[in-house]
Amino acid sequence: MTGSRILCPITAALAICALGLPAAASDVSPLKAAFGAAIVSTHPDGRTAKLWLKADGTYAAEGRKGQKSGGVWAVKKGKLCLSQKRPYPGPFSFCKDIPPVKAGAVWSDKAFNGEPVTNRLVPAG
Repeated sequence: MTGSRILCPITAALAICALGLPAAASDVSPLKAAFGAAIVSTHPDGRTAKLWLKADGTYAAEGRKGQKSGGVWAVKKGKLCLSQKRPYPGPFSFCKDIPPVKAGAVWSDKAFNGEPVTNRLVPAG
């Protein structure tokens, strides 16, 4: 499996450094709307990837080919950073700016591989 396939779920994050620790509560306020919701990234081919951020500093993801992964997230210098830990540790972290989003928000971004994606914050339920 190539590195881009393994890391593809990471791009679903705000399409997102490995401190390995949860961010301080004051740092996560822009992310609160994402807890309990899914960030769904739609790629140009129409397939979607999903990311679930948890308040405890972990995440779960499902790539557009159905591959599952997970790891930890942190906020560093105003950026959301993801570090994959499973199915095995990724070779590096991926950080992105945090857009101001609310449930139902839609925004454009770039995936880890440079592809344009459209992200949606979808409430649970």
